[in-house]
Amino acid sequence: MNTLFELLEKISQTPGLYIGTASVTALRHFLVGYKFARQEMGILPTEAELDFYQEFQPWLQRQLCVRTANSWDKILLFKCIDEKAAFAHFFQLLKEFRDRDRSQDIDPILLDEPFEASEKVA
Repeated sequence: MNTLFELLEKISQTPGLYIGTASVTALRHFLVGYKFARQEMGILPTEAELDFYQEFQPWLQRQLCVRTANSWDKILLFKCIDEKAAFAHFFQLLKEFRDRDRSQDIDPILLDEPFEASEKVA
């Protein structure tokens, strides 16, 4: 069985065959359906797939310095000129995401402790 990333590679090469056109919105909708179908069939995601599902959105927001409740496809559309450019940019960012240093995944804002907390003595 193909992994998510093997499927994404195929989609990047021939998007019309899988999602109709090179569209980041269509890609996200396809991936949501793909994830749902696998869940319905009882197929557990791999560790790399879980990493993508859980970490890609926050990583992308840090990379692009964006804080929003919008999904990653909407963020890319905001940053790119059109669907096709956002589609291409997704695959560039996906490569960076997969090659990243995972120790950088922690949001620095979450690490900041209030001054009072560090001064407490038991």
